[in-house]
Amino acid sequence: MYRTNTCGELRLADSGKDVTLAGWVQRLRKMGGMTFVDVRDRYGITQIVFDESADASLCSAANKLGREFCVQIKGVVSERHSKNDKIPTGDIEIIARELNVLSESITPPFTIEDNTDGGDDIRMKYRYLDLRRSMVRRNLELRHRMTILIRNFLDSKHFIEVETPILIGSTPEGARDFVVPSRMNPGQFYALPQSPQTLKQLLMVSGFDRYFQIAKCFRDEDLRADRQPEFTQIDCEMSFVNQNDVIDMFEEMCRHLFKEVRGVELPEKLQQMTWQEAMRRFGSDKPDLRFGMEFVELMEVLQGTGTFKVFDTAKYIGGICVPGCAGYTRKQLDQLTDFVKSQQVGAKGMVYVKFNADGTVKSSIDKFYTPEIWQRLKEKMEAKDGDLVLILSGDNANKTRVQLCSLRLEMGDRLGLLDKNKFECLWIVDFPLFEWSDEEQRLMATHHPFTMPNPDDIPLLDEHPERVRAKAYDFVCNGIEVGGGSLRIHDGKLQEKMFRILGFTPEKAMAQFGFLINAFKYGAPPHAGLAFGLDRFVSIMAGLDSIRDCIAFPKNNSGRDVMLDAPGYLDQKQLDELNLALTVED
Repeated sequence: MYRTNTCGELRLADSGKDVTLAGWVQRLRKMGGMTFVDVRDRYGITQIVFDESADASLCSAANKLGREFCVQIKGVVSERHSKNDKIPTGDIEIIARELNVLSESITPPFTIEDNTDGGDDIRMKYRYLDLRRSMVRRNLELRHRMTILIRNFLDSKHFIEVETPILIGSTPEGARDFVVPSRMNPGQFYALPQSPQTLKQLLMVSGFDRYFQIAKCFRDEDLRADRQPEFTQIDCEMSFVNQNDVIDMFEEMCRHLFKEVRGVELPEKLQQMTWQEAMRRFGSDKPDLRFGMEFVELMEVLQGTGTFKVFDTAKYIGGICVPGCAGYTRKQLDQLTDFVKSQQVGAKGMVYVKFNADGTVKSSIDKFYTPEIWQRLKEKMEAKDGDLVLILSGDNANKTRVQLCSLRLEMGDRLGLLDKNKFECLWIVDFPLFEWSDEEQRLMATHHPFTMPNPDDIPLLDEHPERVRAKAYDFVCNGIEVGGGSLRIHDGKLQEKMFRILGFTPEKAMAQFGFLINAFKYGAPPHAGLAFGLDRFVSIMAGLDSIRDCIAFPKNNSGRDVMLDAPGYLDQKQLDELNLALTVED
């Protein structure tokens, strides 16, 4: 065998044992007639000692080693004189008796250390080297552990894991599909699933009343830190359940995961907040509750009570109170103004009001309001001396709230309030069933076309569909949407009405979703589901800013795999086999 032990398991109790280790050279140090080599594998690091006085040729061979050489070491475990309390094996070392170089290495393009000198691009190009770093490896080990915990939990609740197809038909109403040409069906294409949505609904019709899948999903959409073109969902569906049944089940799962993985006890019952309330209080359907600074609407305080025309003509005026920041300098306030006016946020400007520690008031719009109005503002904001109030206004209430949300999160970040070891979870419920698309100039499904309308709002479908609430729910943690789901429509006639509102002709609806509509004719049970983003869940548990470091081989922000240099061009022979002709515009 290549090894008797790993590089992370030997301890002082093993002193005197003959062992064989295998791994990679982390570093090499020469001190007089001694050479010390740190050898690393997945499990840890062990120091190897080569003594020139004991075996000069062996020591000479060790001196020729380079970083990331793959080696096998035979020797005896000995107590280390200069102990290293930073590693578990720091009390021992191996006195080398034999060295075998299994594979040499050229100098790596970056250091294989937690604090590496490699940038994102170079690390992604050489991802197989990046994965040797302990911090990246730990993220994947965490992902593995969470996956096992999830599978075991769902198995204990009588869920059955079913694999659904990767090659399916294209469906609208979501992100763009990735499509795959069919050689055997010229001119026709498969699509890669954005989610197993319709397939898991068919499983419910089939009588599999509790399904789950650790499912690969694909969406051709613009990327950011928490998005990848391919990602993994914890995909679940249940029959004969209502909304509270689903929420209770997966709240229990989340509680189990947080306890087992992070030792964190979530509250016995998580709060539920309506979409309307979340937008009103935080300007977001995924509010971060780790800190305060809730929105306060200021229309009655500031509109028509002074001579500031911007406020007098606004449709919404809202503010946040930033505790203890009245001492912000003009430079700092100008930076915040530039932030809200950036393309990313899109506000036209920002108003500040300082309630100074000495009781005085200083504002960017001092001259437009009397001291009495500032006192009313102070009371409305529940501000104290020393606090800073930041105000945004606009012609569209929800749009302005979203801008104010960006400002709130920016202040939370600047003040160090986004603690990655603190977890605030909640459910957002009562989403709008539809949202208006400026691009399509029509109503679109907020989640997907199979979401059940709130039964109380069904009479509104014909004349006021924009007012209809959905029986949908999102699980939010620290301002991140970790998962979401809904009750599904199981009545064929209601489903047809949904398609009609979304602009589908009966013919188009049958062409796209006939398989589901027909299935509903055979006794479809009431059913509901939910999907968690596994990548996002792991990244939250690991305290990461991006999901990329918990995915073995991620894509960059352009959707490219820089290691494999994909996507790439096809040979003409392949294009001919697929009956494809390319026209690429410059």
